[in-house]
Amino acid sequence: MTEEDSESVHTDSQAGEESELSVIQLCGLVEELSYGNSALKTETEMFEKYCCKLEARDHRPQRISDVKMSAAEFAQLRSRRKSRSRPGGERMIGLTVEQKLDLVQKELEDMKDELRHMRANAERDLQYHEAIIEEAEIRWTEVQKAVHDFEKDILRTISKKKGSILATEKVLKYIEDMNHRRDNLRDKLRLKNISLKVQRKKLLLQLRQKEEVGEALHDVDFQQLKIENAQFLETIEARNQDLIQLKLASGNTLQILNAYKSKLHRAVEMYICLGKEILLRKELLEKIDKETIQVEEDRAKAEASNKKLRKQLTEFRAPQVMMYLREKILNGEMEKTIKMWERKVEIAEMSLKGYRKAWDKMKTSNEQLQAICSPGK
Repeated sequence: MTEEDSESVHTDSQAGEESELSVIQLCGLVEELSYGNSALKTETEMFEKYCCKLEARDHRPQRISDVKMSAAEFAQLRSRRKSRSRPGGERMIGLTVEQKLDLVQKELEDMKDELRHMRANAERDLQYHEAIIEEAEIRWTEVQKAVHDFEKDILRTISKKKGSILATEKVLKYIEDMNHRRDNLRDKLRLKNISLKVQRKKLLLQLRQKEEVGEALHDVDFQQLKIENAQFLETIEARNQDLIQLKLASGNTLQILNAYKSKLHRAVEMYICLGKEILLRKELLEKIDKETIQVEEDRAKAEASNKKLRKQLTEFRAPQVMMYLREKILNGEMEKTIKMWERKVEIAEMSLKGYRKAWDKMKTSNEQLQAICSPGK
């Protein structure tokens, strides 16, 4: 490889490193610019929204105190926006921090108002649906009651007396009673509707009087009412937060109570099992006590017999040999004589049996002779 080739390779590597660094820097710049553009886009959308609201408010009469930004400031802002959109401008003029703060504050208040309206509409819809559900439940209970009364009063009578005139008359009377009750209910509701309409007219009249009185109020009174309304809203929000916290605490308390109930149930089951086991152990203990008493008695008897045997063993004296032999010989002779006398007894018993048989024969023969001799006499 020549020197020119090495120099060309070195220059190529330096160029590649510079290109890689430039790409990394460009990526960082693109990210910064995209972040800045997103922030500017958000500010622009908020400003356009505020401008649209101001233009819409210009078409209707409004108090000067409600507008946070004057007409001159609004024209200045629009001229700044136009100058910002010009491509030939040397520098971009943006909103000041105070103006941005006013925009954000106004947007925040508008969002709070929208949330209040949405909450009020949601509560009104909820109350409406709850009223519908309550009315449906009342009607359902009335229908169930009517069905139950009809089955109780009519169907049982019809089933018992099929085809009878009394059952038909009872059905007609039931229908007439139902119609009469419905007419009475209709009259009551009509009177109630009339009273509600009168009450509505009174309330509307009071509301108009209050509005007429409210037109005579000054801006200071409206500001005072706004401040009081804001304070009341803050109080309501705080109470809602407290209510949410109390609901969470109640949920946690219910969970703890359920856990303690399950523990109590397990403890009661364990108590019952332990009671049964204690009874079994007591019975086993009583049985063991009885066996222990019996064993103690047996042990006392065995110990007494052992003492007696030990006493006999201590008092035992072995006889002399000649005396033992003499006693042994005498014992053998006595056994021989016993056997001999037993043999003699057996022989005597056998002879006794023979004599008894002969005596019985003689007795029977004598009885026969007496029987033969007695008829001849």
